[in-house]
Amino acid sequence: MSTEGALDVSSYMAGPTPEGTEDFIMQQTMVRVKDPKKSLDFYCNVLGFKLIHYSEFPEWKFNVYFVAPVSSSTVQSTEAGRWNHCMTTPGCIELTWNYGSEKEEGKVYNTGNADSTGTGDGAKVKGGFGHIGITVPNVYTACERFHKLGVEFQKSPNAGGMKGLAFVKDPDGYLIEILPQGEMVSEPVDCLGVAAEGGEGYKDNSK
Repeated sequence: MSTEGALDVSSYMAGPTPEGTEDFIMQQTMVRVKDPKKSLDFYCNVLGFKLIHYSEFPEWKFNVYFVAPVSSSTVQSTEAGRWNHCMTTPGCIELTWNYGSEKEEGKVYNTGNADSTGTGDGAKVKGGFGHIGITVPNVYTACERFHKLGVEFQKSPNAGGMKGLAFVKDPDGYLIEILPQGEMVSEPVDCLGVAAEGGEGYKDNSK
């Protein structure tokens, strides 16, 4: 029996937390965005996140906006309160806007998924970044809503070999994986009319 791809990971799931790391938080992933208004509309109005902190740096010509899947009741009213809340909230996304990028033609930032944006020779990059992921109670219901809102799909729930999950694109083309909060199940037809029967196998889009 082949052992290719096998790795003994048992030690990483057991034992005490290394001393000195007990209170560490996986707080943010940062992505650069072309147009902050479009990005905030997507993350807050489409995905349901809230803007929990932002900072403007006109002297360096960039702003940062931290969004997170939290209730608006937790958003603080003062800058210091928003900062403290942000730094203790797991799973934030930091949207970084460099002034003037919104005026550029076409895509500005490479998404890491076989993307030629920003390359001098137009060749696609085998990037390391893949996607951001969210989980939802029902993937098919969530994707019906995304479709009605005009969101672009990279993969609808029934497309490809992996059924019951989806990939949508944010305004810059970064992929957002949509996964279920529980068992992976499929439904006969998805929001784009793709039937669950058939479909190609999995493809790594970095290649």
